[in-house]
Amino acid sequence: MRRTVAAVLLLGLVAGCGGNAPTEQGSGQWSFKDDRGKEVTAEKRPERVVAQVSAAGALKDYGINVVGTFGPLKRADGTTDPEAGSIDPSKVTDVTGPGYGEIDFEKFAALNADLVVAGYYPEVSGLWHLTAEFEEKVSKIAPTVGIGQSKIQLPDGIKRFKDLAQSLGADVGAAKVKSDEEAFTKAADRLKAIGKKMTDANQKIQVIGADPKLFYVAVPARNPDLDWYVEELGLPLLTPDKPDTEGGGYFQSLSWENSGTYKEHVIMWDTRQHVLSPEKMKEGHPVFQGLPAVQAGRFVEWNAVAPLSYSSYAGIMTKLADQLDQVLAK
Repeated sequence: MRRTVAAVLLLGLVAGCGGNAPTEQGSGQWSFKDDRGKEVTAEKRPERVVAQVSAAGALKDYGINVVGTFGPLKRADGTTDPEAGSIDPSKVTDVTGPGYGEIDFEKFAALNADLVVAGYYPEVSGLWHLTAEFEEKVSKIAPTVGIGQSKIQLPDGIKRFKDLAQSLGADVGAAKVKSDEEAFTKAADRLKAIGKKMTDANQKIQVIGADPKLFYVAVPARNPDLDWYVEELGLPLLTPDKPDTEGGGYFQSLSWENSGTYKEHVIMWDTRQHVLSPEKMKEGHPVFQGLPAVQAGRFVEWNAVAPLSYSSYAGIMTKLADQLDQVLAK
């Protein structure tokens, strides 16, 4: 079980899945059907939201500010962790606890939260960055909403956070949201053109992550952003031959001795803090060093757990397109 959970944590991605539209009754009662199939209700529209960091970032991009977050908020240099997107760490209370899925309950209770929002993986009990034990404690103070993280594509996840933000009072028809959506579409069109160019040249991308013991190749179909890149934009991402049976099949794990199993033209690497950077991957791993993409320096970034919003992914896809243009010229 430990490996199963670790697997999901290493390469599990953010996304939302289907659900009913939010409602707010004439009496003022608020309700939202989340992706666990739960009808979450409150006597009035929640105003003091605590959220897992990427959920907080998505809500902020639609105009909903949260009072607290849990999960990776800041990097060692003090900058905002990419998982938190546009969140300003100085304007929220970090209630993250000492271990994965734990929160500082005293800090959380002091916030008087009236809603908690986080991602939801069917493969793991509890919510994202909130174990079942801590979710139970939290739910005695405030209702929880779980937004799905698998088995859907990127735009569906973006829509789920848009729906939730709207239910919380956001103006999702605002000029900024429309502008962000236009930028999202423009960036997607760029990736689509690059995907055609790569396919015509018989070139592929393998998406990877790694820790000191194992090398991981992601399965696009199990990750909402990657699946959409492949199915809708035509970006030629490799599907590994033997996905792991544990952890939901998000990737194929390989020993470092077998890190040369796939020799694709470009490597897309998971940029999260706990995952090795390409430079660290090279250290002491001659098989990896020998890959053509490594020798040519053809690396692009994979923001595996970014907030699901038009704003967030417009930036991510634009940067990815820029990086692909650069490495394909090598």
